[in-house]
Order: sequence, then C-alpha cells, then structure tokens
Amino acid sequence: MKMMKVLVSDSLGQGGMAVLRREKNLQVDEKVGLKPEELKKIIGDYDAILVRSATKVTKEIIEAGTKLRVIGRAGVGVDNVDLEAATKRGIIVMNTPEGNTISTAELSFSMLMAVARNIPQADTHVKKGEWKRNKFKGSELNGKTLGIVGFGRIGREVAKRARAFNMKIMVFDPFISKESVKEWPVEFVDIPTLLRNSDFLTFHTPLTPETKNLLDKETFKLCKQGMRIVNCARGGIVDEAALAEAIQTGQIAGAAFDVFTSEPPPADHPLLKLPQFICTPHLGAVTDEAQENVALDVAVQVIDALNDRAIRNAVNMPNLDPDTLKGLKPWLVLAERIGALYPQLFDGSIKKVEIRYGGDPTRFKTASLTVAILKGLLTPICGDTVNFVNAPAIARERGITISEGVSDETVDFSSFIDVRVAQGKEVHRIMGTLFNQQPRIVRINDFLIDLVPEGWVIFVRNEDLPGVVGHIGTILGKNGINIAEMSLGRLGKGKKAYAMTAINTDSEVPMKVVSRFKTLKSVMDVKVVKL
Repeated sequence: MKMMKVLVSDSLGQGGMAVLRREKNLQVDEKVGLKPEELKKIIGDYDAILVRSATKVTKEIIEAGTKLRVIGRAGVGVDNVDLEAATKRGIIVMNTPEGNTISTAELSFSMLMAVARNIPQADTHVKKGEWKRNKFKGSELNGKTLGIVGFGRIGREVAKRARAFNMKIMVFDPFISKESVKEWPVEFVDIPTLLRNSDFLTFHTPLTPETKNLLDKETFKLCKQGMRIVNCARGGIVDEAALAEAIQTGQIAGAAFDVFTSEPPPADHPLLKLPQFICTPHLGAVTDEAQENVALDVAVQVIDALNDRAIRNAVNMPNLDPDTLKGLKPWLVLAERIGALYPQLFDGSIKKVEIRYGGDPTRFKTASLTVAILKGLLTPICGDTVNFVNAPAIARERGITISEGVSDETVDFSSFIDVRVAQGKEVHRIMGTLFNQQPRIVRINDFLIDLVPEGWVIFVRNEDLPGVVGHIGTILGKNGINIAEMSLGRLGKGKKAYAMTAINTDSEVPMKVVSRFKTLKSVMDVKVVKL
C-alpha cells in the first residue's frame, strides 16, 4: 500500500482530523498558521493539502508542490486557491458547497429579526445602565413583505423561515425557471417591483458584474420608505457609501451586514458610525455544525480522491481517467466558457439547454462536456456553489431541461460544440471549436466571429457604418485600455447591415467607458464579460 502525505494547514477540528488519521496509508501533518515562505518550503513533500480560508494556495505554492494531487477547501469559496495554476498542473481542487447552507440561512434570519427589533443596540443600551425603551421601537415581521434576491438553496431556506412568521415573500431571480418552484408560495417580480414593495430585503446571490452595486444611489430611490436590509451573501452587492447616505436620509430604516466590500472594514467606514446599522465579522459558516460538516466532507473527499475511489465536488475538473482527460481537456475548457458566455451576454431565465456535438468531441463520452457547459452556465448565476459534480442537480433544481446529441447539420467546422439556450422568450446560439487545440467561439446567434474566449471581452452590437470600430478603439486608447484581440461579425448589406465586434482587452473595462460606447449613435448594445 502506497503511503501518502497530507498537510492540514488550517484547523479542521477533531472530527475531520479523526477521519483522516483513520486511513492507514496516509501520514497526516497538522501545521496551522504557516507563513507563505514556510508553506512553500515544505509543500513539495505532500500529496494533498486541506485548507479553510486562512491559507492562501498561490501560484508559487502550487508550483512548489511538485507532488500535489489534491487541494481540499473546507467551505464554499475557493478564492484563496489559484484555480488556473492548479488546473494547469492537473491538481484537483475540491470544495464543500452544501455544509454551510443552514448556518447561513439561520444567520440571515437572525439578522433580519435583530434589525427589525434593534436587539444589539438595545443590549448595549441596557449594559450602559440605561432603560429608555421608546428609543428602540421596532417592527413586527408578521404580515410584512420580505424581498429575496437569489432563490437558490439558501434563499429557499430563508423563505421557509419567513413563511413561519407569516411574511409575504417576493423573489427576484432572473435565472430561475418559475415552473421549477411553482410549489413555493412566492411571487416572482423584477427589481423595481421588489424594491417598491419590500419591507425587508435580503440577498442570497454571488457577486457578479450583474449584482455588483445592485443597490446604489439610484436604486435606493426606488426602495420603499423605511425598508430594512440584510446582506449575509457577498460584500459589494450593496454600495456601502450609498447605503450610509440612504440611512441618514431616512429612506432606509436600518441594515444588518455580515459581509463587506473590504474585510475587515476600515475603522472610519461610514456605516460603522450609524446606530441603525448592525454587523458581524463574516459569521455565515461559523457554527459548530457547519464547521464540522465541511471538515468531515472535505476529509472524506480528499481520502477518496487520493485513493482513486471517487472525485466529488471538484471545481476545476470532472472525474476522468488521465488519458481521457488529456484528450478532452481543451474541449472541456471550450465547453465551460461557452456556458459562461450565456448569462453574461443574454438576459432572461434559462429554461432549456440543447447541445450538439460534431467531430472530435464525439470520440469521448460527451456527458463530461455537457456538465462543463452547465457549470459554466450556472457559475455566473450561483457562484462558487457550482462544481463538476453538482451542476446537473442544480440545473434540475432550477427547472432547466437538458438535451444532447450528435449533430448531423452541415457546418463549416469538422469538429464543434453547438449550444442553444432558451432564455426568456428567446433562443440564443453559441458555437465553438478548436484551432491548434486552442478554444475559439466561432458563432454567436447569426454572427460568425473568431473569438478567443478568455479574460475580459467587450461585445458591441451596432449598425454597420463607417468609423464605428475606429471610435471604439479611440475610446479605449484614451482610457488606457489595450486591445489584445478583435473579431468582427457582420449581417446584411448596405443600410440594413449590422455588426458584432468582440474585443479582448488586457484589463477590466470600467463602466464609465461602457457608458461612453453607448453614447455612439450607431451602437445598439454593449456587454462586458469575464471568462
């Protein structure tokens, strides 16, 4: 039996350590609190490393881990692991997406009750020896409207608790099929309707370009007077400076946050000065049960992966034998990036995904490619909870139907992945292929293009008139943004011609630049995506 070494660099607790140490072929070393240079010095001896959020598994650490096969993250987010570096080295990165669901939902509802009844403020008041009850007049939850942004697992658990308090529930989640949740007594609405009618608002969505500053200075004006806000999801969904102003003007009665844009928040943060604001230091997963659940989950997953028994909750690769993975890997990259384009380019709830494979991909079992497409499709919507194992289940949970097959359509490419997605009332199509084993997007709806699907990409749809591309390049140049690649697709002729320009840039494109594009008369639409 081959002996393997496992490093535990963040505390897993007794349960997780006990599971690891029961394995006779594992040498388990617990070394918590290592500095980066210390970790880099010893990581080359280990087959696996288990972390929570404190240890940063950087590119340098991964490159020094010459024996590393598995990185296990006890928790959902993997932003402390360099996924690209791990994937290039063929190292499996696993997370534990379900262990924190109940603890986060319970904290959200606890914060809801705390902000409704001013509990922390009243506690401090009494401990100072005071007893002025009228200072802390609160609001009952009974009969009030709770607005929920994001109706995944945590959002639904919060809804269950809200129903027990006789609350009316409104939901905004543009990426979920209403048919899939028809048994839930909730009303699906758009953001303006949600803000105008909610007495309380809670967020359960990842931070994406679409959700960043979802509440800002302008959208706060739409909010019902006296609304109370809870955010235990991600910092950055709410513009914190705008929230402080809205509380001071009385538009917002109070807020309770477990997350901030910058953690910990600076001492002079405007929200920390307001008595109507309560906060906690990112406690969503900090319960005995949640910590134990994710520790046990990651220990078992790492043991199984090292012993070639199973790969579960891998965020960067499916369960494939090494030879198959080598041949399929570029197609997997292409499949995931095709999926990731859809929710960033097109609006509307996703109802159906139809996939057709042609040529080289059909030599393999295409189920892995389908999972990669679903993972790419759902990650911008659901965040880090999606991986190569649970993507099909999350799709079913959201009422998305999936079909796949071999295409007999005559196309210009001998090998390809062709994906059609029904979003809202429209069906959108994206096709990709490989050029010299490098992924390319070659079709978006009826536009034929040649796009390298990586990094930041600007998509501009416009009337095909002289000078448009020149104006775009000038705007980018004046703002110090370098163009890495550019591809142009064209439809029609003469005055009825339309174009789509896809521009890869070397850096993120600020919203002020996007707004400048939209002022050009011939420009119909601009989207910026990250792949």
